[in-house]
Amino acid sequence: MAFQSFKDLEVWQRGCRLAVDIFKTFANCRNFTIQDQVQRSALSIPCNIAEGYERDSNREFIRFLNIAKGSGGELRTQLYISRKLDFLTKTDFNRLAVESKEISAMLHGLSRAVSKRIPNKLKRVRSES
Repeated sequence: MAFQSFKDLEVWQRGCRLAVDIFKTFANCRNFTIQDQVQRSALSIPCNIAEGYERDSNREFIRFLNIAKGSGGELRTQLYISRKLDFLTKTDFNRLAVESKEISAMLHGLSRAVSKRIPNKLKRVRSES
């Protein structure tokens, strides 16, 4: 799992595409609060992946992957509410929610893979403190 940059990560690429899709889909939303929050949550996903990757520490990378995953849950909640308020069509909701859920699953998998690279001795020290 050697990557030259966070840009090489498929999950980051998909997160960026999702953010662009969200910005376009909500461009004409008549509720600024919803529009702003949904866009911020979507933007947070690839930004946290990139920030964690740049920290040069597996533990920090995992922490930021988990933050990105949390932003995905926040985004799906906002999409659900947007759909209930008719700010989002059923088709758009389904497309965006499915993509967000798939990205969250990828983040979980990447976090587990990176976690396996941390020696067990270091994991125990952290859990005991």
